[in-house]
Amino acid sequence: MKELIAKKLQKFTPLSEAGAISLLTAPPDPKLGDYSLPCFELAKKMKKSPIQIAADLASQLTDTGFEKVEAVGPYINIFINRKTLAQDTLKKILKEKERFGAGKEREKVVIEFPSPNTNKPLHIGHARNIALGQAVTNILRFRGNTVKVVNLNNDRGIHICKSMVAYEKWGAGDSPEKRKIKPDHFVGDYYVKFAQMLKEHPELEQEAQKCLQKWESGDRKTLQLWKKMNAWAFKGFKETYAQFDLKIDKEYFESKIYNAGKKIVMDALKRGIVYKKSDGAIAIDLSTEGLGEKVLLRADGTSIYITQDLYLAAQKHKDFKADTSLYVSAIEQNHHFKVLFATLKRLGYPWADKLYHLNYGMVNLESGRMKSREGAVVDSDDLLIHMQNLAVQAISERHPALPIKEKKERAVAITLAALRYYFLKVERTKDLTFRPEESLQFEGDTGPYLLYSYARAQSILAKAAKKPGLHISAISDIEKRLLLSLKTFPEMVTQAYEEKAPSIIANYAFQLAQLFNEFYHAEKVVGSETEEFKLVLIQAYAYVLKNALELLNIRVLEEM
Repeated sequence: MKELIAKKLQKFTPLSEAGAISLLTAPPDPKLGDYSLPCFELAKKMKKSPIQIAADLASQLTDTGFEKVEAVGPYINIFINRKTLAQDTLKKILKEKERFGAGKEREKVVIEFPSPNTNKPLHIGHARNIALGQAVTNILRFRGNTVKVVNLNNDRGIHICKSMVAYEKWGAGDSPEKRKIKPDHFVGDYYVKFAQMLKEHPELEQEAQKCLQKWESGDRKTLQLWKKMNAWAFKGFKETYAQFDLKIDKEYFESKIYNAGKKIVMDALKRGIVYKKSDGAIAIDLSTEGLGEKVLLRADGTSIYITQDLYLAAQKHKDFKADTSLYVSAIEQNHHFKVLFATLKRLGYPWADKLYHLNYGMVNLESGRMKSREGAVVDSDDLLIHMQNLAVQAISERHPALPIKEKKERAVAITLAALRYYFLKVERTKDLTFRPEESLQFEGDTGPYLLYSYARAQSILAKAAKKPGLHISAISDIEKRLLLSLKTFPEMVTQAYEEKAPSIIANYAFQLAQLFNEFYHAEKVVGSETEEFKLVLIQAYAYVLKNALELLNIRVLEEM
């Protein structure tokens, strides 16, 4: 529609098509038109007052196929022809179906998440990480890109050694099987145990350091325990990933790469890009980038996080030759990634300006911020179980006769929809406080509300005796608003893609569902004079809502 308006504006103004499109906006009130054109920019080019230009253009555009064109001060308000809008929009949606809004970008993209530590299970913050990573992956793929999901396992270091020390002291042959507990939760319990006992026994900190030294020196007994506890952690992670339907294309392990970045740093030292400090540490001066000095290797020659990240960035580029590489990580890591990217540029990697930190805000409990060492966390697994139980209760109240197996299957879909939507509707850089009961409500701005809205559309289509058809006579105001919303879906996808912001899709889906429910309550469908048209409108709505939800990795339900 913008292109159509722009082409007509070209006949009467010095605007290019792209220039006209950029000026067209949607008025805040639908009564003011479908599109509005401010004439201030034109006033500079046409040497007239914007009010006079608006009046002239309104007159010139009156007979060009629009329903109505009116001048209001320095603005032109344009009302689209309803039949043209309906035919163009519905034909395109019904033809393209699940590809409506898709693109043809054809880039290679690598996205890294969720990057867990093997000393504890995935918590609610990881759930937001996974939801964001999957949604951005879906949007990238929908736009035509080839996307590879990779995962860095932080499987070595002092935190892992703390769990190991605690297990050695208090484990006494204990195992997840004996305690009938998920294996990564079992490992996490010993990490918490270490923190609890440290208050009474501060010498434990030195024992953890000794454990790390033994690990790095290749002590056989230490490595055996490390492998056993990591195996438990990885087994638990695999189960959690399956719950979230997370598919990873390639795994990397800190234990295998933590030393590999040293060569990159030492080569940079020879080239004079980095320097050795008086204490023997190797650093880089990023003052011109506003990032100050950053140590890349400790004085004793051991590597730190950025050392391994330098190597991993180069290895990922070698493995995938990607046009863009994304890192999904909390906003707390902003400085780290700025330093990493700046350092890679200094080292001369031509692809360094194609790296992007996809950051997100913290997830808090209603009681405050999570603290893993104190056990004050909400584990992803426990959260899913709790929410699924709540969902089963809600389904039982609505459909008491439904078989328990069906209740549980629906509860899984509803739980994941609730969780994902709650995380994704918020702008990703903002902190949020997760409230499970609120997220599961069937009314309001929630995932279950969207599932219910989709299922309602399918129910209407299933019950109708007539078939959907493009027999257009009269189109009501609410039908026009619904059509306009459907038509904007490709624009929303483009914006979400460019800004890497799934919240744009999430909020669009909610607003679309609200419009549909307003239409459903205002208009009689089955048995109405325009039943066939209303059915095809509902059919198009179902396609678009499903597309939007699938971008958020939310699976629709045909019945609720």
